[in-house]
Amino acid sequence: METQSHRSPLSGYGRLLVLLFVLTLPLVNPWVRGDGVGYYAFARALLLQHDFRFEKDWLAANSTFRMGRVDAAGNIYPDQYTTTGHLNNQFSVGPALLWMPFLAVAHMAVVAADGLGARVPADGLSRPYVITMALTTALYGFLGLWLSFRVARKYVEERWAFLSTVGIWFASSVPVYMYFNPSWSHAHSVFAVGLFLWYWERTRSRPASPPLARTTTQWIVLGLLSGLMMNVYYPNGLLMLIPAVEALSDYHRAWEGAVRRGAVLVSLLARHVLYLAAALLVFLPTLIAKWVIFGEPTRFGSYTDLHWNWQDPALWDVLVSANHGMLTWTPILIPAVIGLFLLRRRDSGLGNGLILTCLAFYYVIASYPYWHGLSSYGNRFFVSLTPLFVLGLAATLETIGRWFASAHRAFAATAAVVVLFIAWNIGFLFQWGTHMIPVRGPIAWREMVYNQVRVVPVRIFRAVAGYLTGRQAMMDEIEQRDKQRLESQEPPR
Repeated sequence: METQSHRSPLSGYGRLLVLLFVLTLPLVNPWVRGDGVGYYAFARALLLQHDFRFEKDWLAANSTFRMGRVDAAGNIYPDQYTTTGHLNNQFSVGPALLWMPFLAVAHMAVVAADGLGARVPADGLSRPYVITMALTTALYGFLGLWLSFRVARKYVEERWAFLSTVGIWFASSVPVYMYFNPSWSHAHSVFAVGLFLWYWERTRSRPASPPLARTTTQWIVLGLLSGLMMNVYYPNGLLMLIPAVEALSDYHRAWEGAVRRGAVLVSLLARHVLYLAAALLVFLPTLIAKWVIFGEPTRFGSYTDLHWNWQDPALWDVLVSANHGMLTWTPILIPAVIGLFLLRRRDSGLGNGLILTCLAFYYVIASYPYWHGLSSYGNRFFVSLTPLFVLGLAATLETIGRWFASAHRAFAATAAVVVLFIAWNIGFLFQWGTHMIPVRGPIAWREMVYNQVRVVPVRIFRAVAGYLTGRQAMMDEIEQRDKQRLESQEPPR
């Protein structure tokens, strides 16, 4: 049963979430690296260049990104260009669209400071821009978590929603892409999906409500948010299965209705067409960008050129492989997934939509040839489902809490378990970030567990101090290690 909450957004545990976010801001790492080069290049293109020429971004990129793209003399390899003469930037434009308002302010500040003699390059690559980008990414990631918390507390007590939000926040892959690699798209997905889920839940029709409970305007707004999700990360479009399940239920109830059945069905269909049209409208920036870069709006670089394993997906490996398995690398997602089925018992419409979406997302990622995400921490693709995992974990925690006679003991016990998940994840993340374990390919579990128990406790505090006080040197060292490993694995061109 739904637990309605009329409390202020900043009441109770909400203020603690805001405080946690403020305290973690020093962890934000202002750098553009790896896939983030492609995402951030769109921001520079929109803000400064007003074209899709990405040569400057490729040449200014980190060394491992330039490998295979730029030769030793600083020339971009000819095979990096598409038939339209543009660099093969297959990444999405959504993160750039979300960064843009903040980067525009940063640009005006840099130009003003330059007029006063500051001599800061107004090129989109200097520190003010990159710091703004990184802080904005962290903000979007937090807003996505915040919205997830607000949805969860409508179905469980606020304390369980809080505990679940903190658990997924710090015991999953989220911290890597919210703080450490902010130029990637995954924290933006947390926001876009969280906003979509929050608005869908706020306006959804329920079994007791009429089929036309969501107004035409609300369907259009939901479509706009759906388009935003896809702009940020293409597989996020699978979240549209949630309103699809709702729509089927609405059609069923309209068909069973004895009054104005035909008129209601036609009105429903019209609203759903407008929903899809609104989603397509907002998705146009991606289609236009791909048209310019690849010559076709439905070409997405290697995403469409690769052979996907639709008939032989890596269903088992995606979950439990030593090569970035979702459940083995981030085990807090196990109770989160279980919680989706517990949630279904309370609200079948909500639960069915969330479960179907997770299954579809799971199948698509398992069919992708690089399902492991290469240098991913955990399986980064599933960061998009963070708002769903917050809901699922909250349901599981509340269910466990009922096993205890005392509410205080229930919260203390479950909080202790969540803290253990967080501690394990921080140690694992530390090993991955400092290359104590391979960042690409499978890891040796025996080595990983040994490091967790014997090595991490000794090194982690000194490393954190180094990260906070000498971050650039640490990043340069990590980049150099990654480059050396790649050079030892790949034959020269």
